[in-house]
Amino acid sequence: MDEALFGAMLASTLRLATPLIFCALAGLLSERSGVVDIALEGKMLLAAFAAGATGAAYGSTTLALLAAMAVAISMSWVHGLACVSHKGDQVVSGVAINIIAAGLTAVLGAAWFHQGGQTPPVSAEVRIQTLWPALSEWAKSMPMVGTVLGDGLLGHNALVYLALLLVPVVWWSIFKTRFGLRLRAVGENPQMVDAAGVSVTRLRYTALTLNGLLCGLAGSYLVLAQSASFSQNMTAGRGFMALAALIFGRWHPVRALWACLLFGFLDAAAIRLQGVVLPGVGEVPVQAIQALPYVLTVVLLAGFIGKAVAPKALGIPYTKER
Repeated sequence: MDEALFGAMLASTLRLATPLIFCALAGLLSERSGVVDIALEGKMLLAAFAAGATGAAYGSTTLALLAAMAVAISMSWVHGLACVSHKGDQVVSGVAINIIAAGLTAVLGAAWFHQGGQTPPVSAEVRIQTLWPALSEWAKSMPMVGTVLGDGLLGHNALVYLALLLVPVVWWSIFKTRFGLRLRAVGENPQMVDAAGVSVTRLRYTALTLNGLLCGLAGSYLVLAQSASFSQNMTAGRGFMALAALIFGRWHPVRALWACLLFGFLDAAAIRLQGVVLPGVGEVPVQAIQALPYVLTVVLLAGFIGKAVAPKALGIPYTKER
């Protein structure tokens, strides 16, 4: 692989993996606290719509980001109300949020903007631009590694670097702090946490709030950095891919990062392979190429779901003993 192709693939992999990283970390925080979250897809979709609608209407990146995070956090609280406060089935609640998100974004998009469920494109001023454009251009002039450094590592916006930075931050928070110890304990043995005088409900709502914040960043990235506007079902299963990465990574942030990068690489490779003619095969069908990341998701879940040990209290509502 030559330098230009390697740099382009590295850049595409990081860009495509960014929303997966945000969502995988969101799911990790929620499920470490004992709350199953298959609503990552729906929360990311609602956040993307909120970012697109707010960015198009008000022309502000800050407002678009805040709207996306507020919507995603509110849906996490709805999930918590159903599952933590009222002891409802966590899987059913997550499925309901996904269905609501798919329908609500389409209906509101058509009613507000009259563009078939899409939002108007956000302006260039609202979109999140490359963080270090001058440094990226300077790096490209370097011999041998210029493209890899300039495009692959330095040619990204702030959300890409934030996603990568959050991986060690989440790792440190979960495994090296008192909050992380309590969060892991409430996902393993909530009775013990309650006996120690720590509120199980408060811890789980805190985890769900952080979960919503990260889902909001994932959804806003799709509109403000990757695409120019919201379109129906634009998340295209990324929430479920992030969930697969989380399970494949055994609820560990660093391992989940590598799984997200693998999915991002496959997505980037699928884009590159479109129209390529293989010897003895001919042109690879576009549908087969686009299905690669999802096929891997199924393979990983089928091959590793039995080996990955989930938190013991995951999916089990907690009732305080009297």
